[in-house]
Amino acid sequence: MTPKNQTASTEHLMSPEELAEFLGISRTYTYQLLAKGVIPCARIGRLRKVCRTDVDRFVEDRLEQSKGDER
Repeated sequence: MTPKNQTASTEHLMSPEELAEFLGISRTYTYQLLAKGVIPCARIGRLRKVCRTDVDRFVEDRLEQSKGDER
């Protein structure tokens, strides 16, 4: 049996395709964001995985920037 805290850290990993669907953007643009490091990702072999917390931070940063632009 696997301890809870070991599975919890991997439950929030997304593939680039899942990330694209979650954000409502194209797969190509998603890979561009990952390649530039705008959204951090981990490489596991040939796969890229993105932490949900990094995605949440990315979205929050964009929301804060747009609020600042309205002033």
